[in-house]
Amino acid sequence: MTTPQIIKLNSGSPMETRDSYSRLVVVDNWIFGSLTAGRNYQTRELSSDPAEQARQCIANIKGALEAVGSSLADVVRANIIIPSREDIPVVLPVVAEAFRGIDPANVLTCAPLSLADFKVEIDITAYRGAGAAAQQRLKVTL
Repeated sequence: MTTPQIIKLNSGSPMETRDSYSRLVVVDNWIFGSLTAGRNYQTRELSSDPAEQARQCIANIKGALEAVGSSLADVVRANIIIPSREDIPVVLPVVAEAFRGIDPANVLTCAPLSLADFKVEIDITAYRGAGAAAQQRLKVTL
């Protein structure tokens, strides 16, 4: 039995160190992301605009995936948490644009987040190489 390669990526967020977690954990080609907020990790700035936070979430996720040799195209599942239902119409179009053509399985939940200023958090599961794999798209009418 081969021992899997495991990578634990830290993004520099103080919360990762304080709360003892990794931004991404990679086990062979599987990539498991933590909830990622819309804070700019370099400047520590957090916009009050939900759409801008969603764009920053995607940028943070994209950067983390690229650091482990992956990309948004490899995302197979996205879990989006938006605390306020009123923000759904401005956040979802940003997320949809980022994943257009990738079309991962998707979960949307309205629930409180760890900080009151967070308007959206996203976590992902990816499989390195999934974006380059042949795809079969099926439609079913239920």
